[in-house]
Amino acid sequence: MTTPLLEPSPHSSTHGGAEQSVPLSRNVSWFDDALLLGIMAALAGCGLIYEYLLSHYAGRILGALEAAIYTMIGLMIVSMGVGAFAARKIKCAFTGFAILELTVALCGSFAIIITAAVIGFGQQLPLTIANTLGLPPDHLPNGGFIASLQTLSEYLPYVWGVLLGLMIGMEIPLIARVRQSLSDAHLLHNAGTIYGADYIGAGVGAAIWVGFMLAIDIQLAAALTASVNLLAGLAFIWRFWSQIRHAKWLLIGHIIASVVIGLLAVKGPSWEQHFNNLLYKDKVVYAKATRFQQLTFTERLRGGGLSPVYNLYINGRLQFSSGDEHIYHSFLVHPTLAASARHDNVLIIGGGDGLGLKQVLKWQPKAVTLMDLDQDLLALFTNPPADMPTDLSNALLALNGDALNDPRLTLMVDDAFNGVDKLLSNGQMFDAIIVDLPDPSHPDLNKLYSDLFYRKLNELLSADGIITVQSTSPYHAPNAFISVGKTLSAAGFNVKQYHHNVPSFGEWGWSIGSKMGKNPQQRLATINEIPVPEDWLTPGLIHASFEFPKHFYDDIDKIKVNDIGSLQLYYYHLAAWSENEVINLF
Repeated sequence: MTTPLLEPSPHSSTHGGAEQSVPLSRNVSWFDDALLLGIMAALAGCGLIYEYLLSHYAGRILGALEAAIYTMIGLMIVSMGVGAFAARKIKCAFTGFAILELTVALCGSFAIIITAAVIGFGQQLPLTIANTLGLPPDHLPNGGFIASLQTLSEYLPYVWGVLLGLMIGMEIPLIARVRQSLSDAHLLHNAGTIYGADYIGAGVGAAIWVGFMLAIDIQLAAALTASVNLLAGLAFIWRFWSQIRHAKWLLIGHIIASVVIGLLAVKGPSWEQHFNNLLYKDKVVYAKATRFQQLTFTERLRGGGLSPVYNLYINGRLQFSSGDEHIYHSFLVHPTLAASARHDNVLIIGGGDGLGLKQVLKWQPKAVTLMDLDQDLLALFTNPPADMPTDLSNALLALNGDALNDPRLTLMVDDAFNGVDKLLSNGQMFDAIIVDLPDPSHPDLNKLYSDLFYRKLNELLSADGIITVQSTSPYHAPNAFISVGKTLSAAGFNVKQYHHNVPSFGEWGWSIGSKMGKNPQQRLATINEIPVPEDWLTPGLIHASFEFPKHFYDDIDKIKVNDIGSLQLYYYHLAAWSENEVINLF
């Protein structure tokens, strides 16, 4: 039995010499008001987390994190506005709100796993058809309906965003109507009070996302968020039972939904990961979501006594393949240290897999500092966790030669842009600097390719030292590649660029710079042998790598330096790697 919503009490007044009793205006009880505002704050936090969840998932699986975040937030804000208008059509605010929270909870809990299932199905369908019909690998049915399905499936997170945005937009108008209906008097500050609770709740939701949910499985995060919607609906039904139509059926619906969401919280992460694994051609043998990225390891068996090929994907993009990573890392490291006057103290920025470090240690440095942002990534290549398959953990330690456990190594877990400031404040200097960061596919990465960042590195580098920067593909992204070189030059380095084919990546490039004296190419022109154990790279390959097609640099004057804050390189990279970009320079 619920407490009466109003307690009319008599008030004596005199009118025309006669005394009469007049009831006071009914006001919202403090308990109901606190409950409604608490519900509103909790739902605001849920709404913000849904935005982050959907954009985060789209970015990690489809590899377009920055575009996904901006697009998702924009779509959901517009949809919330439409939903606020649509709330006018709901006749009973009490019943409408109870139904709404049940629907939001179900949609929020299922959005990720259904999206994963549809995307995975779309990727596997061509293989299934080909295997059924006995088609050769080069005749996979990828056009027509299948191509349309694959394209549409990539937009599915945004469809969920629009649906959830519409429903989230209805919450404030309905709560406002409920709150007003509980009072005979006009609530002058009704909207302001509710919006205050909404803003505070959104802030708390953002803090929960950053502080907790980024570190857990995304499907589990979705189920936990949906459970808050469900609890809000149950509390609302309990308190306003008499005002809600079909309250018993809605209560049953909430109970059933709680069982379903509980199942999704327990089993959903493994189901979702299984669907995500369908995106990869090779068998997925290990996957881990860290605070910063999605790590996926695949295995391809080769037979004939050959060891398997292991690939690491970060946010759906290939990071390395065990079959040819030595090509990339040899070209990254050995020209750098061969051109440097000394190599006693080396700085590596990025390279948390330890593969570049393995090559550096061949030069017998006295000390190496490696700076990487992701502690979990470093841990996988230092002390693989117990849940990682034994064959994979052994292969990873063999690939990097257990370099991350070398006593000469100092590990810094930090954002590179801020981490180099700490090195500068400590007065450290390095004989060589190797920058092995992911491509500038995100605005946050763009700053690590900026003129300001390179000027910081200039201060860290000894006068006769060498710096080398991973510079994306000169074949697929020539403007981005050249911009990296020009930005290094603007930071005070004498820069040359070189390239070579890495089978897993295609044609790949690096930028190498010196501070004074001969440029790196001139220094390397004199070497007749590489003075460290090396089974693949030769001086001849190094010399040839500085050659480019005749007209490659014709437009260099039109290509801009990546000034800090300009996002110029990010835009070059984004344009070049779009699906419709076709470049034939090599």
